Amino acid sequence: MQEYAREKFKNEVAQLLKKESISAERLESPPKGVDADISFPCFALAKEMRKSPVEIAKELAGKIKPGAKSIIGSVSAAGPYVNFSINQKTFPNLLLSEIDEAYGFQKPKKKALVEHTSINPNASPHVGRSRNAILGDSIVRILKHTGYDVETHYWVNDIGKQIALLVIGCSKKNLEELDFEDMLQIYRNANAELEKNPEMEKEIFALLQKMEGGDKKTIELFQKVTGICVQGQRKILKSLNIDYDFFDYESEQVYKNKVEAVMKSLEKTGRVITDEQNRKVLKLDNLGLPEGCEHMVIARSDSTSMYTVRDIGYTLDKIKRAKDMNVVVLGEDHQLHFKQLSAVIRLLGYEPPRVVHYAFILLPSGKMSTRKGEVVLLSDFMKEACDAAFEEITTRYPELQQKEKEERAKKISIAAVRYGIVKVSPEKNIIFNLADAIKFEGDTGPYLQYTYARANSILQKEMPPKKFDASKLSQIEEIAVLRILSGFPEVLGLASGELKPHYVAVYIHELADAFNTFYQKIPVLKAENEELKAARLHLVLATKNVLSAGLELLGIDALEEM
Repeated sequence: MQEYAREKFKNEVAQLLKKESISAERLESPPKGVDADISFPCFALAKEMRKSPVEIAKELAGKIKPGAKSIIGSVSAAGPYVNFSINQKTFPNLLLSEIDEAYGFQKPKKKALVEHTSINPNASPHVGRSRNAILGDSIVRILKHTGYDVETHYWVNDIGKQIALLVIGCSKKNLEELDFEDMLQIYRNANAELEKNPEMEKEIFALLQKMEGGDKKTIELFQKVTGICVQGQRKILKSLNIDYDFFDYESEQVYKNKVEAVMKSLEKTGRVITDEQNRKVLKLDNLGLPEGCEHMVIARSDSTSMYTVRDIGYTLDKIKRAKDMNVVVLGEDHQLHFKQLSAVIRLLGYEPPRVVHYAFILLPSGKMSTRKGEVVLLSDFMKEACDAAFEEITTRYPELQQKEKEERAKKISIAAVRYGIVKVSPEKNIIFNLADAIKFEGDTGPYLQYTYARANSILQKEMPPKKFDASKLSQIEEIAVLRILSGFPEVLGLASGELKPHYVAVYIHELADAFNTFYQKIPVLKAENEELKAARLHLVLATKNVLSAGLELLGIDALEEM
């Protein structure tokens, strides 16, 4: 891993503490309101040194003396903390010289696999499920930036009762003439027919038996039908800059005999029983599962496998493909299922994937509900967002050509939706307000694009010279931007390690705020002298580079002009 200026600073602090026989493992961000860059809390030393943390902090601050060329500028005590500040003469030059387009990037050394989205083929993506796709795609981008060769997978349920019903609905139609919208209507019609005629269930299960029996024509028919659906879903998700490397069909677990292999492995555990309904059940007692989750049905009375068996087989496949990092993104309503799945995977001798559970996106009226018909389709929502962005651009820039307005509106609408969703920690609910998300100011995606465009507008007028002296940057507003810029690799590590893209979102918004304060108060092109102008131009360029990288990690297009 490349060592950046911030890391060098921390390492130098650690070395100074080591000279005093003190471990620097507890280094942390300073308490709020403290003008420092790193703090060392002395609480843990109190018992060993038999002194109060306040006394220890004073003694250490008095002993530690950084050299003249050190990256550390000052050491001071504040209550029980020893605070270390960056040397504004040595650090800025080091920092700005290393911030380019690849700042924070690591060459791939490990293999990762991320499965996300995985919507049932008979459904059009809605806004609630878009959180899965946006989180998953952002995690993929962050992992790729921080040293992983990543495969992105989409699990296609092409073998369940719903798909069998859709296949029956298509039985008298020419598949070559059908598109995704046709499939959605056919499914609605078939579902309505099933409600009137429950006897159709026999036809559904007969079709599933043929599928599991390996009937090639049936398998081919199921895959053709779901293929049309998947391409329709993929097109909609591409409107949010989201795509996938692999679409993994559930039916492959059947016709490649993987279901049979999984069933044999489960039988070998000695935990499979036959219940009173003649179903095969896997006992999961004494595995630390919540009450009520100690049994898993793995086969129906007619011997057809349950979804859980195919999910187990698929999970084992994913583990074998990427041993360094295996991730799945699931809604919070899948928590119990995933706990069961993880228990089974461990029972078979493997480590389950890392899971990112996300909470729901709420409408102003409450939780989205399919039954109540309150689902907002993603395609409709993105059109509404794009229309709102177009209206805002037309108001601000009436002189632009129609095509240019449309292109910008599309990119701004993506920024509004993606940032509005990803900026919230996955486990928290989101109440998404489109009118707020599309604004060009505040905590929004368009505001970040606007900030990038501001930085770019300065550099279009004059690029920085090769030689510069960043130690000239002494204003509070300049130092604030420098400090935030130095923390980008650390934020990337946090986001990658915890699989939480909101760290990147929060960071680039903080950077945008600091830069806009600088932009409004500090002259760049009209600086007092050429040396100062050169330094400030490099600060602008560094900000532009980091904003560009941060936006890319969130799947948002940087706009050269707003």
